Amino acid sequence: MLKRHLPMVGHTRGNRSAVTCALKCGNACAHPVPNTSENPHFRDIANAAISRRAALGLGGGLAAAVVVGAQAVSTAPTAEAHGGTHPKGGGKLEFRALNGVPKTVDDVTVPEGYDWKAIIRWGDPLFADSPEFDITAQTGESQSRQFGYNNDYLDVISDGRDDRRGYLVSNHEYTNENIMFSPEYIASNPEDVVNAGIAAHGMSVVELRREGRGRPWEYVRGGRRNRRITGFTPFSVDGPAAGTDLLKTVEDPTGARVLGTLNNCAGGTTPWGTVLSGEENFDQYFVGTGSAEEARYGLGTTPTQRTWETVYDRFDLNNEGYANEVNRFGWIIEMDPEDPESTPVKHTALGRFKHEAGTAVLSRDGHAVVYSGDDQKNDYLYKFVSRKRYRRGDKRHNMTLLSEGTLYVAQFTGDSPAAEIDGSGKVPSDGAFDGRGRWIPLVKNDRSLVPGMTVEEVLVHTRLAADQVGATKMDRPEDVETNPVTGKVYMALTNNDKRTVATVDEANPVATPGGGNRDGHVIEITERRGDHTAERFGWNILLLAGDPAKSESVYFSGYPADKVSPISCPDNLAFDSEGNLWISTDGAPGKIGFGDALHKVTLEGRNRGRVEQFLSVPVDAETCGPVIHDRDNSVFVNVQHPGEDGEWGKHTSYFPDYLPASGPVQVRDRVAVPRPSVVQVFSTTGNNGTGRGRRH
Repeated sequence: MLKRHLPMVGHTRGNRSAVTCALKCGNACAHPVPNTSENPHFRDIANAAISRRAALGLGGGLAAAVVVGAQAVSTAPTAEAHGGTHPKGGGKLEFRALNGVPKTVDDVTVPEGYDWKAIIRWGDPLFADSPEFDITAQTGESQSRQFGYNNDYLDVISDGRDDRRGYLVSNHEYTNENIMFSPEYIASNPEDVVNAGIAAHGMSVVELRREGRGRPWEYVRGGRRNRRITGFTPFSVDGPAAGTDLLKTVEDPTGARVLGTLNNCAGGTTPWGTVLSGEENFDQYFVGTGSAEEARYGLGTTPTQRTWETVYDRFDLNNEGYANEVNRFGWIIEMDPEDPESTPVKHTALGRFKHEAGTAVLSRDGHAVVYSGDDQKNDYLYKFVSRKRYRRGDKRHNMTLLSEGTLYVAQFTGDSPAAEIDGSGKVPSDGAFDGRGRWIPLVKNDRSLVPGMTVEEVLVHTRLAADQVGATKMDRPEDVETNPVTGKVYMALTNNDKRTVATVDEANPVATPGGGNRDGHVIEITERRGDHTAERFGWNILLLAGDPAKSESVYFSGYPADKVSPISCPDNLAFDSEGNLWISTDGAPGKIGFGDALHKVTLEGRNRGRVEQFLSVPVDAETCGPVIHDRDNSVFVNVQHPGEDGEWGKHTSYFPDYLPASGPVQVRDRVAVPRPSVVQVFSTTGNNGTGRGRRH
C-alpha cells in the first residue's frame, strides 16, 4: 500500500545532540514525560517505611536483612548454551586508564599496548550475491542483504574447539537518512530511501573467522549463519496477548504475525543459545490517533520524522484497520542465530514498553528470569520469571520458556530520613544510598493481577498497569545485567533532567539546579537469598556519575573521587571473567565535554567504585554493546552514529575508513561517509600495556 513520499522534516533540540535526539528517540526529551501517574516517588514510600520501623523498633536492620547470600546463580554450561563459548577465565585486561578524551577526536582511542580494527561496517555485504556497498544507490533490496545501520546490542561467540570460527549478533537501532543519502537522492528516490531505512533497522547475524585465539576476527561473506532481520521480516507472536483483539489489524486479522522489528536497543544471549532483543523507542515511527494509551507511550499525532507513513499505511494509526499496529511493537523478541530459516518471535508475556535490555539468566531451580528497563524518564524496572523450567540439551523446549510466566515491576524503598536526600548527592549519615525493594506481580501465566485490567490489557499497556500498582519512578532505566560471578544485578540509569528536589529519593538522589540528574547513576541489586525468582531484594547505589573536577554530585562507593576517570550517562553494561563491571556511555560529550567511552569499574575489595576509562569512540558517536573477552585480551564495542551532527557534504566524521584533516573526501568517485561499525580492541603486546594512553 504505497503513497507519495514527503520531504523529511527538520530536527528539534534534545539532550544528546539535536540530531541524535530527533532520530534515536523521536525527541522524547523535548516532550512532556509520558508518565503523568500519581505514583509516589519512592521518597514518600521511604518516609512511611522509616516511620513504621521506628514505631516497631526495627531501625536500619530490616533493609540489611534482605541483602543475604549473593552467590553465583546456576546457569547452563557455556558450550551447551551456545554451541560454542564466550571465552572466560584465565585472562585479565591490564591497562593504564585514560582520563577523558576530547569529543572532537575522530578515532577510537585505546590504551598503550592495544590496537583496534573494524570487523564489519554499515553496508558491508553479508551474502555471496549481496551487492557491494554503494552510497549512491542504496535501496531496500540492497540494504536487506547488507549489514544494517546504527548497531547497538552486540555479542561475539566462539564455536569453541580451536577458537577459529564463531559469529556475532548485532542490533540495528535506528537510521539517519540525512547522512546516509544525498538530498538529491532523497528527492529523486523517495520510496527507495524509505525502504532502505526500514531494511537498515533490525538485526544481523554474521559468521566470523580468525587465525587463532587472541587474534582479530574477520567477518565471513556468505557464512552459513549470516542473516538479516529487518522492518519487513515476518515475526510470530506468542504469549497471553497473542491473537487478542488488541493485536489485530486489517493486514493481520489473526493478531499473531507481525512484519518487522524496530528500534532494537540492548538485548542478551540466553542460556539456551538464542538471542533476545528489546524494541525501544517504537513510538516515533507512528502517527497516533491521540488516545490516552498512545500518549502514555509518547506517540504524537503529527507527521513523523522519517515519514514512513507516506509510503506504508500501517505507520499511520488513523488509517482504517491499522489502529492496533503500534501495539505490535515494544516487545522482547527472540531469534535463533544458529538457524537462519527460523521465524523470530515476539514474546507478549514479558510486557510491552520501551525495552532497554533483555537479560536472561537461570534461577537456582531452573526458571528463566529476564530483566528489562523501560528507557524513559520516570519509568520502571521489570522482571519476568518463567512458569516452566530449563531442560539441559532441549533447545526446542527452552525456546518456550518465555511464553508464559510472571511479570513483575519494581518498587524501591530507602532507609535514610528524607531530609538527608536533598538532591545534592551528599551521602546519607549511614554511609550509603541503599535500602530494600519488592517485585510487584502484574501477570501470572494467563491471569491478570491488576484490578480492572484483563491480561491482554496489562501486557499491551504495561506502563498503565505498572502505574496502577505503585511502581517506583526511576531516572531512565537502561541496561540491566547480572554479574556471572556474584549473581548480583546491576541497572544503569542514564540521566533525568526532569528530576527535581521535590521528587528526589534515595534511589534517585540527584537533582542539580536546572539540570536534574544530569550524569546518571548505577544501582546494584541483591535478590533475597541470591535467588533471581525472589520477590524481595536489597539495593545500593554503586556510583553517581559525573566529572569529579566539575561536579560535587559524584559518588563512587567511597572510592576517592579524585582518582577515577570522569564518566557520564551510563548506558550499556557488561562483565569480565572476574566479575568487574564495564560501562559504556551515551551522552557524555554534552554533559562533561569528553567523547563517549567504555569504563571498567571494580566491584569488590578496597578498590570498589574505582572507574577506569578503557577507550573512547569517534566524533558524535556512542559506545554500545560492550563484550569483554579477557582470556583473549579483547574488547568489542559497537560504534554507533559516528558523525551524527554532520550533513551531506559536511560530515563531521569519516570513521572508520577515512580520517581526513578537514573537508569532504572523494574515494573512487564516491563520497566518503561515516559508517557505524563493530570494533574489536585487542592487545598488541601479549601481556597487555601499561603505558600512557594513545590513539590508533
